[in-house]
Amino acid sequence: MSRSNRLSRNDRLARSSVISAPAYITRKIPYFEFCDEEALVSIENHADWLLQEIGIEFRDDPEALKIWREAGADVVGERVRLPQGMARSLCQTIPSEFTQLARNPNNSVKIGGKHMVFAPNYGSPFVSDLDQGRRYGTLSDLQNLVKIVKDIPWLHHSGGIIVEPCDIPVNKRHLDIEYAHMRYSDKPYLGMITAKDRAEDSIEMTRILFGREAVENNCCVIGNVNANSPLMFDKVASEAIQVYCGANQGIIVAPFILGGAMGPVTTAAAIAQALAEGMAAGAFSQLVRKGAPYILGNFLSSMSLKSGAPTFGMPEPIMSNYIIGQLARRLKVPLRCGGSLTASKAVDAQSAYESADSMHSTAMAGANFVLHAAGWSEAGLSLNYEKLILDADRLGGYQRMLMDGVATDANGLAAEAYEEVEPGNHFLGCAHTMKNYETAFYDAKMSDSESFEQWQENGSKTSEVRANERWKEMLATYEAPNIDPAIDEALIAFIAQRKSEKPDAWY
Repeated sequence: MSRSNRLSRNDRLARSSVISAPAYITRKIPYFEFCDEEALVSIENHADWLLQEIGIEFRDDPEALKIWREAGADVVGERVRLPQGMARSLCQTIPSEFTQLARNPNNSVKIGGKHMVFAPNYGSPFVSDLDQGRRYGTLSDLQNLVKIVKDIPWLHHSGGIIVEPCDIPVNKRHLDIEYAHMRYSDKPYLGMITAKDRAEDSIEMTRILFGREAVENNCCVIGNVNANSPLMFDKVASEAIQVYCGANQGIIVAPFILGGAMGPVTTAAAIAQALAEGMAAGAFSQLVRKGAPYILGNFLSSMSLKSGAPTFGMPEPIMSNYIIGQLARRLKVPLRCGGSLTASKAVDAQSAYESADSMHSTAMAGANFVLHAAGWSEAGLSLNYEKLILDADRLGGYQRMLMDGVATDANGLAAEAYEEVEPGNHFLGCAHTMKNYETAFYDAKMSDSESFEQWQENGSKTSEVRANERWKEMLATYEAPNIDPAIDEALIAFIAQRKSEKPDAWY
């Protein structure tokens, strides 16, 4: 058989059996401390000033205002002002780490402390791939992506709206999204939040899947909402906090700040605003239910002041990741940051370097939950299948770095190798190399490290082509996880009942 008809080493590796990996990362290496004590205190003091003097609006939610008023906040109209230290004091009951159960117990994850969880893209209305180009997402796309993520060992979490199923009515698609994660994966997942009844449906479906007692006593689902920055929460966010935390489930609240639009252009001011908004939401979560799981979110981006378009991988948001990591550790709450973020419309060099810079700062900052860790494209407007695969391949490298660090034991320092190999010779065949060769280096399955001639003889495939082949193979070999037929029937019946109760709405 000619060399051109044989699979390259990289092709063989990509087609090998699924790699086993821990259900989540437990960090071994230190964090990157960007700011000194004086700078951190200045930012914290400014956040406290914003909460006390400027305040946060909770719009269209009388119940939220009532909760704040009864807790002793200064509520005037819809503006809530918190006395110095009130938010920080209330945040003290937020668990510094907690476990989110998966229906496969081996896939349950720890969030907070020194633990890190990678989750895929979230919220994109469009999807793209090498074959069909850019298009609106469908339920079929969502189901395919849930199946792919299930079998990627470096993605610990199934996520939520990996892509919007735009062929399903808006007021009913949350049911199909939730069921896709419950049926086609056995990893942890996010619940829906876009309206109070949709959040409640997510909780009820989770009770069907796990059992009411398990949900009452454990975190089984997490909601993910944004502040309407600057300094405002609408009722979608405040009601989601009440639904999820009221049921003892988790909530992620992320300020969404584009410098110069939803926050000042100066990085320190935007970080202080993000901290103020995040602490206000965290404090509110504890007023709803003390001890409910809460994750402080961070989404700070620079923008083009010429066009208004967001920019990613730039120095300002990278610095914000480092600093918000320090502030979250001082507050002793879990942190969510973005992952492989890019404004690129293609799987190209811009996509690679912006994603790499964004993800590296998130990893070194110490984020505990990383949303958009793989697949994000076009400033979040699109999920790209090939980028999902390529990003995830890099996540394996981050996991290796974060969990293993550099071993300095006897094997790591390799005295035996120096005793065997004479000066001027090589270590390729020595006993120490043979003992360690399978685990010494991270093996990036989507990278091609062959010679030019080997690469050319195997079809001159770019990384995008290799990733395209990989996700198709994953779908072809996918096997659905087992589920109790009675539970599955109950979920399907619940969905049918809820869909029958209201007409379709496409807005």
